[in-house]
Amino acid sequence: MNPSVSAPRLSRRAVVAALTAAGAWPAWAAGDPTAWKRVEAEARGQTVHFNAWAGSERINAYLQWAAGELQRLHGVTLHHVKITDAAEVIRRVRAEKAAGRVGDGSVDLVWINGENFLTMKREGLLFGPWAEALPAFAAVDVVGKPTTRLDFSEPVEGLEAPWGMAQLTFFADGQRVTTPPDNLTELTAWALRHPGRFTYPRPPQFHGTTFVKQVLMETTADRAALTRPHSAEAFARVTAPLWKALDALHPHLWRQGRQFPASDAAARQMLADGELWISLTFNPNEAAGEMLAGKLSSSVVSYQHSGGTVGNTHFVAIPFNARAKAAAQVVANFLLSPAAQARKADVRQWGDPTVLAMDRLTPVERALFQSGALPGTVRKPAPVWPEPHGSWVEPIEQEWLRRYGR
Repeated sequence: MNPSVSAPRLSRRAVVAALTAAGAWPAWAAGDPTAWKRVEAEARGQTVHFNAWAGSERINAYLQWAAGELQRLHGVTLHHVKITDAAEVIRRVRAEKAAGRVGDGSVDLVWINGENFLTMKREGLLFGPWAEALPAFAAVDVVGKPTTRLDFSEPVEGLEAPWGMAQLTFFADGQRVTTPPDNLTELTAWALRHPGRFTYPRPPQFHGTTFVKQVLMETTADRAALTRPHSAEAFARVTAPLWKALDALHPHLWRQGRQFPASDAAARQMLADGELWISLTFNPNEAAGEMLAGKLSSSVVSYQHSGGTVGNTHFVAIPFNARAKAAAQVVANFLLSPAAQARKADVRQWGDPTVLAMDRLTPVERALFQSGALPGTVRKPAPVWPEPHGSWVEPIEQEWLRRYGR
């Protein structure tokens, strides 16, 4: 963990009290024990248009299950608006704000983090704060998982609710890769010995961008600078070792680094077909799930660079002009419930790591979470390196495209 990044340690009660006094906290959070019941009552019958990435059959199936539970438990209709990039949601909400649509927006809830959150926060496109007043937030591990309050080094400040954890993870064909590379230096040396057997998705696809950030964080001497907003002076200085490292690595990648897969799914299929021997994911449990589904060989092993790999929390947020704000909060609260988090963490369903602290759950709730390591899961989890500040993402991607995009 980067010691220069730490999460605020205010108690939920202190946060609620301060923000309620300032008139910035939802009225139901002011201490009235019946207030959340009134939110649930208002939410009943509402439809939440949840704009969420749709590039995974498992995630889509999980949201279908959640929709059924929300209808059964709360009378809320969850409509999954399938998107490919949260940036398109930002453009839509921004256009609605410019058109004066302040209460009848087309988006009630959005799956978001990183530079997209930073943009919506800076432009006043988000409702809130509200997230830390959710009843289920009390079980969030804000100490052990500080990125639940820091989104790409930007304070969340109650404007989005944590949903799941992610960390860059590599996976390899264990029959061909008997000793997986433990860091960037070893990976580059391995690629030199096995040309064409590793690559990464083309940025700005986020798995590709994440790998580039991993290389940056393994090579720069000033990682603390990445936690601060981007500046041109800092960019040139801090990223110089990154481009040198990629220049050394690229000639030994698949197709000599002249082409890159369009997505992590394409790269994963290349590993399944034997074209690649090492690939990567941002979900530590993904390979295990794919093995259970029969899509990857039982010889596949998952691992992380022992010094640390880039990790973050992904969130759900409510736009400022959402029509169904009450129901959107009910959805977010349900997604944080032990039942929903446990199902999401199950590799047979999604395999997305939980944001909850196990010691804050009852024994019955803890029992919902799958125990024991399955084949294909990471045996020795590495430290999480918090993401660079969201303002760094676009400059990194643009410079990568300038140098290697061809």
